[in-house]
Amino acid sequence: MRRLRLACLILAIPSLLPAQSFDVSLEPGANFDQAKFRLWLPEATATIRAALVLVPGSNGDGRGQVEDQDWQQLAQKHGLALVGLQITDRRHEQMFIEEYVDVKRGSGDALLQALNQLAEKSQHPELAKAPLLFWGMSAGGQFNYEFALWKPERCLAFVVNKGGIYYSAQASKAAQMVPGMFFIGETDLEFRNDIIKGIFAINRRAGALWALAVEPGISHRVAGSKAMALAFYDAVIPMRLPEAGEGELLVLDRGAGFIADPKTKAIVPAADAPRTSYPTSWLPSEALAKAWRELVGGKD
Repeated sequence: MRRLRLACLILAIPSLLPAQSFDVSLEPGANFDQAKFRLWLPEATATIRAALVLVPGSNGDGRGQVEDQDWQQLAQKHGLALVGLQITDRRHEQMFIEEYVDVKRGSGDALLQALNQLAEKSQHPELAKAPLLFWGMSAGGQFNYEFALWKPERCLAFVVNKGGIYYSAQASKAAQMVPGMFFIGETDLEFRNDIIKGIFAINRRAGALWALAVEPGISHRVAGSKAMALAFYDAVIPMRLPEAGEGELLVLDRGAGFIADPKTKAIVPAADAPRTSYPTSWLPSEALAKAWRELVGGKD
């Protein structure tokens, strides 16, 4: 039922046309071993408006995620490219701490270099400078967060999904203005949840345009976060992309969104929200705020 209601937030999407895909691989870098990338785009896409980057869990291969129908439908609707990643660590003593998610040490540049190559291969030069959305589970969410803090001017929106180890805490003002969704599982390992809650709390205190959803009874898995992320991207893409298709990403107005209270589950316009002693969530629309409330187990 939750997935059905969240799906209703996304408008009807036309049937998909035959698609194209392209692959590139890079040499190992300072903080990564393998670096492989796959681009997917519908043939009908004359101009790529943005790219959704799909980052897998720890040392996984996310290239196959570009074949996911949900992501393809979102891409078709908004003129997106899909980019699936496989970035893995060099061997080191503590392999549970993914070094490649620290994007400023080299893996972030690897993504940008791959986008340049894929732009040339696909004959879509606009991809090289296109705004980026980020989806990822576990270490994928860690990569997403670090990239948003490293290159906020390039990031349209991002998701942090039940990750573990992060290299950055306080975001710059520019990064705090990038819309973000943070997901944790109620029964996931405490250290993971505590880290994500801490990062979220620090930056929401400063007014970050971020939301945190705690999924009841969920451990370290995707669960309802994907459907919520689809609705989130669907809402923020038209808000952030310039109508002309070029230029800097649009900055959202904090006061124009909605505040969701994690304790009371109340939803109020941001301009009318009372001060609290604990972090609340900022969401760009009332419909998305209601979807948040449903996901975390609240009632209308």
